[in-house]
Amino acid sequence: MRSVILFLVIIAISQACDKRSEFDRFFNNETMRVDFNFYGNANSEDIRLLNITKEPFWGGSISNFTDKLDYGEYKFEILDSKTNELIYSQGFSTLFEEWQTTLEADTIFKEFSQSILFPEPKSSVDLKIYSRMQDGNFEEIFSTSIDPTKDIINKKLAGYPVLKILDNGDPATHLDIVLLAEGYTIDEMGKFEKDAKRLTDYMFEYEPYKSNKDKVNIWLVKSESEQSGTDIPGENIYKKTALNSNFYTFGSERYLMTEDFLTVRNVASLVPYDDICILVNSEKYGGGGIYNYYAITSVDHALSEEVFIHEFGHSFAGLGDEYYNSSTAYNDFYNLEIEPWQPNLTTLINFDVKWSSMVNDSVPIPTPREIQYEDVVGAYEGGGYVNKGMYSPYMDCRMKTNVAKGFCPVCQESILKMIQEKTK
Repeated sequence: MRSVILFLVIIAISQACDKRSEFDRFFNNETMRVDFNFYGNANSEDIRLLNITKEPFWGGSISNFTDKLDYGEYKFEILDSKTNELIYSQGFSTLFEEWQTTLEADTIFKEFSQSILFPEPKSSVDLKIYSRMQDGNFEEIFSTSIDPTKDIINKKLAGYPVLKILDNGDPATHLDIVLLAEGYTIDEMGKFEKDAKRLTDYMFEYEPYKSNKDKVNIWLVKSESEQSGTDIPGENIYKKTALNSNFYTFGSERYLMTEDFLTVRNVASLVPYDDICILVNSEKYGGGGIYNYYAITSVDHALSEEVFIHEFGHSFAGLGDEYYNSSTAYNDFYNLEIEPWQPNLTTLINFDVKWSSMVNDSVPIPTPREIQYEDVVGAYEGGGYVNKGMYSPYMDCRMKTNVAKGFCPVCQESILKMIQEKTK
């Protein structure tokens, strides 16, 4: 038995070394960042390249280069220019594509900043960006060649202090979460530290974060603001803050976001990270979260902890909203004729690719919202902002309400899968 275990350990070490060697063949252990703007309206989109810059820390995996999950409204690919070999890819979503589903987008054109990150390549690469079409398939919308010896602009890093409040090891094999201060003055940084610890401690009370705490590093960037709080346009309140956040995004009072994504990236670049969370020094209820973009929440409302892990579910694990009876700014957010990419929503068009294997044979599909199925995985009609044609896996879940006990088994499995992807 000991010889078998030793043999398996040797194989695992050998595979890890092979992956490290492959990373070193293509990349340096630093980050390349490509900034661009999305420009368009409800029916069009264009990409306008801004800058290609270098950042000092690569926080991602050094063994898992290509995205296998197929999440996001967009994805990008990095190909070696000489061989055309795919060496890196990642899916992502944007505030722009959410805006495209609003009434405003029917009448005007607008621009939104965006950026993508990948390990700094050692030689020339080709970047391709794809958009997910209405039928669910990706279509190329932008491409450019990048020569890392010529095209990079080195930016001066922001001068904010950083603090690591949870240290479990090498960023290459751990999930690194960076929390940014928003609306905290320099005299309120002690409060920021306490707020960050309170919210992350709450996250680790729930599975699967609880059982995987040893795989997580948490960083703080003390990005002080000139004034305390954030913009509340509906109340004619405007503050000078580090990240330019505001409530009433797209006219929705509780939707707290910032369109200044490039500043968010600048501040986050002080540490290695996989996911960005913004803590807003406000007692007003609200937040937001977009896959591979950022999560954001106010910190002093009675439900701030619940909002924090809900929004992190969006930004980190690509989970969709399971509620269906609350007003939103979106129109026809999902195409009900295809399967959504979000792992916790289904139209039953192709349920086999979702969580059908987790449903007991005795549970009817669709599953009625009746008390006998209260703690049973099924397919309950209602989710994704609509009450007909979309189905969610549980009667209640943290992706549906703030009173749910935690994440349902399907969401837990999805979060765990993402943790595993980030820590390989």
